[in-house]
Amino acid sequence: MAQHHDGVAHGTPDDQYLETPPGAGYEHTDAHVRSIAKFMFWLLVSAGIIYVLMWGMWVVFVAQRQETAEAAFPLATGQENRLPAEPRLQRFPANEAYEFRLQEDAAMQSYGWVDRQAGTVQIPIAEAMRLTVERGLPARAPAVDADATGLIPADSSSGRTMEKRR
Repeated sequence: MAQHHDGVAHGTPDDQYLETPPGAGYEHTDAHVRSIAKFMFWLLVSAGIIYVLMWGMWVVFVAQRQETAEAAFPLATGQENRLPAEPRLQRFPANEAYEFRLQEDAAMQSYGWVDRQAGTVQIPIAEAMRLTVERGLPARAPAVDADATGLIPADSSSGRTMEKRR
């Protein structure tokens, strides 16, 4: 439904803004175009001056850096090839692990002396397992019957020691 103001009918609410009364371009008391234009001009001038000054400082700093050929750390001169302190990282850890496993496998599959003075030898793991099955493992001496001696495992030592029954 169309609204009526001052007896003039408008089709849409935007139609009333298309018709401007004579002399009404903008509100002259709120914004001064001349002040805004001056502000924009001085803003562009100051931005240009700042840009030129920054470029000049950059040129000066580059020239100073090229003039200075000293090392950044004067105490470190003459120590270019020094290695860092131990422990250092491995360069190729996968290769070193592979080589270590090859050495361990070779040691487990061969005969050799561990301690010649004591007569200790190393034998292949398969041979050691076969000998263990043939000879058996060492066993503990059979436990003494607790009822015969009157001793029972002590509670304070979780059964590692024996005590007399009361």
